[in-house]
Amino acid sequence: MKRVNALLLAGILTIGALTGCGAKADTTGADTAAGETETETEAAAPAETTTIKIAASPTPHAEILEQAKPILAKEGINLEIKVFEDYVIPNEVVESGEFDANYMQHLPYLDSFNEENGTHIVSVGGIHYEPFGIFPGTKDSLDDIEDGDTIAIPNDTTNEARALLLLQDNGLITLEDGAGLTATINQIAENPKNIKFVELEAAQVARVVNETSYVVLNGNYALEAGYSVAKDALAYESSDSDAATTYVNIIGVKEGNENNAAILRLVEVLKSDEIKDYIKSTYNGSVIPFED
Repeated sequence: MKRVNALLLAGILTIGALTGCGAKADTTGADTAAGETETETEAAAPAETTTIKIAASPTPHAEILEQAKPILAKEGINLEIKVFEDYVIPNEVVESGEFDANYMQHLPYLDSFNEENGTHIVSVGGIHYEPFGIFPGTKDSLDDIEDGDTIAIPNDTTNEARALLLLQDNGLITLEDGAGLTATINQIAENPKNIKFVELEAAQVARVVNETSYVVLNGNYALEAGYSVAKDALAYESSDSDAATTYVNIIGVKEGNENNAAILRLVEVLKSDEIKDYIKSTYNGSVIPFED
């Protein structure tokens, strides 16, 4: 009897030992699986994103940036676009550091703004230009121009000069030698048709199409007024004109941030064939990609 009890006890101990070893093996396996899952999760986690806060004009700047946004998102760059209706605040918020960059101005305006306001904004790349065009007012052809006709042009220094240069290129006036990109109506040397100029704020010029013989508009205001430079303009700046290459719209940043990797990547995307194709197909010549 004692022998039987001893055998039973030994069997129980053996089973217990085997069960204990099995539990230990299962626990080790669970720990290993958990470790593998954690490692896989860490590997699958997205890299930390970088955010660019950029101030932009509504048309076409913000629209173009929206096309770049998903491209950059795939690379871990979040493009945060804020639309502004004026040209002053976008420079102020970049200068203060509240925003990383802006896209709403050309170089002559930027240079003038820096000089007048003591700001330190620089260009990191030219993206597009918006050609000036002569559009119909009460007359539909430049061949119909008569003595004393009126032409509405912008009254700010930058845009007035472009309008006058375009009129000169089309044989309507002649400017004094050296007038160039700062020309004003006071520097008109010859005006054979005695054209009368109606000088208005650039945003207001399109509103007098029913009151003047012709109007001269830049690309973004033409777009806002529902015009296409390619389809509606009677004449417009050529792509190789001094004005077109001078008034290229740029990405601006505060001095010292020119080598920010995310912003430089933004510039590369905006200059890519994909974005160029979008600009060409969308704006009908009112916005033209800038070629370095």
